[in-house]
Order: sequence, then C-alpha cells, then structure tokens
Amino acid sequence: MNIEELREYCVSKPGVSEEFPFDEATLVFKVMGKMFALTNLDGDWSLALKCDPDRAIELREQYPAIQPGFHMSKVHWNTVAIDGSLHSKLILEMIDHSYDLVVAKLPGKTKLELAILKNKL
Repeated sequence: MNIEELREYCVSKPGVSEEFPFDEATLVFKVMGKMFALTNLDGDWSLALKCDPDRAIELREQYPAIQPGFHMSKVHWNTVAIDGSLHSKLILEMIDHSYDLVVAKLPGKTKLELAILKNKL
C-alpha cells in the first residue's frame, strides 16, 4: 500500500474530506468534520487511527507495527507504521473501523446528512 492508495481509499468513503489543519506534512481525513485518520507525509510513514480500546490493546500485542497513538489519546488511537509488515487488508479494516467509530458518535442530524450523502452515491 502506498500513500495514494491510502488517500483514494479514505476519500472514497461518504462524507470524507481531507485537509492539512496542523502543518503541510500531516494529512488529516475527516468524516463530516470529525477526524478519523491522519498520516505524515514526510519521514517514516505512519497512520493514526481511532480504535476501540480493547481491540487497540489486542492489535498492539499482536503486531509490533501498531503502537499507542502518538500525540493522540493512547486509549482510543493507534499509530500504525506503514512499513510493509502489515497486510493491506488489515490496514483497510482498521481504517473502516476508525471511520465507523467516528460515524457512530456523530450527532443525529449529522448522521442523517451522511445517510443522504450515501444514498446519492
């Protein structure tokens, strides 16, 4: 998986936008204005993803490339090193999980707006 494949996958999801709110090297993906993934574009490539706390611990124990969130809540976020040690399918599943967690916490009105967007696709 490369950065373009990751970007295309994230922005293909309904309600997703991309921006650089922190600096020019940190690409952030948001669903309906709420962050679900961010990646650095320079240095060692990694991806920060929201994760269920119990699942986060399991993933960290199972895969050395998955660590507690760097500069994020260590309970709810993982930092995933994109170093070739993880199968692309697992990375995509973690992106989906992060997206779904954020969508689940959106206010009702925003969820309705997202549902309308999904129906238009």
